[in-house]
Amino acid sequence: MNLTLKIWRQNGPADRGRMVTYRVEDVSPDMSFLEMLDVLNERLILEGDEPVAFDHDCREGICGMCGMVINGVAHGEQRATTTCQLHMRHFEDGATITIEPWRAAPFPVVKDLVVDRSSFDRIIQAGGFVSVPAGSAPDAHAVPVPKKDADAAFDAATCIGCGACVAACPNGSASLFTAAKITHLGLLPQGQPERASRARAMVEQMDAEGFGGCTNTGECTAVCPKGIPLDTIARMNADYLKAASK
Repeated sequence: MNLTLKIWRQNGPADRGRMVTYRVEDVSPDMSFLEMLDVLNERLILEGDEPVAFDHDCREGICGMCGMVINGVAHGEQRATTTCQLHMRHFEDGATITIEPWRAAPFPVVKDLVVDRSSFDRIIQAGGFVSVPAGSAPDAHAVPVPKKDADAAFDAATCIGCGACVAACPNGSASLFTAAKITHLGLLPQGQPERASRARAMVEQMDAEGFGGCTNTGECTAVCPKGIPLDTIARMNADYLKAASK
């Protein structure tokens, strides 16, 4: 495959940034998207140019590091797929592909496609810890949990914190991410003692970081690589309202 790449290049937060066009040839359809970028970077290094900076780690779709906007869609148009698990066979030979970083004020660009997602870390830290003693692992089914709640908690816990929900939201909202982190403990017995304080602290931290409000457009769940449902946000709002009323 021969491709034309239009990639966002930015030296740092103070740089205005620009789109730069590159040609990549002889790309195998079996390559992942990041492997294709590796090929480009190897060529740029050999030519004495600066390689394109991008985040990655596990390359198995479970760490959330590889976020980028591909052809205007967070992680690309393949549903329920992270960028590292997106393969070049999903693109046509001769295609032009635009690649940009997440666009949100709380995600400042560090360089090129790399953004600082420390705001997510601070939201999680605001939630604190559970007060339940964390001794040895309990026996299976030692703590009764209704299956419906267990399934919903597990679905929320699959959030990898990639930030695609923020990048896709027209308001730059982190509601889906925050709701997932609140919900997976809020549905389990271990999370009940701090359920109200956790919801209030995390939502208030989300607002303090400068994320926008949720208007239920659904763009977040459409691009979420783990398919976290929109009703997770409704659970967060319910918990927050109960906490605020107290």
